[in-house]
Amino acid sequence: MTKKLDEIHPGEILVEEFIKPMDLTNARVASDIDVPTSRISEIANGKRPITVDTAVRLGVYFNMEPRFWLNLQSEYDVRIAERDLLPEIKGRIRPLLQHI
Repeated sequence: MTKKLDEIHPGEILVEEFIKPMDLTNARVASDIDVPTSRISEIANGKRPITVDTAVRLGVYFNMEPRFWLNLQSEYDVRIAERDLLPEIKGRIRPLLQHI
């Protein structure tokens, strides 16, 4: 079964596109960017978001913009909210344009 885009946590991209192809480990990345191994492991397992702090560290480490990581996290968060929260609240919100 193929995952929907909204089900792909940024940690999965970190693992599949960076850690595995570069023959790294969570422990190595954590050590190299000076964070606890648990932080990278939790991100890799989709249990923790990529924060600004982590995005900056990963950006320096992989020689890329921190915004890459923040954009992945932001898109993931919005898609999950639209999937889980929107159906619950949509009927209770009156868009401003309906009042004009």
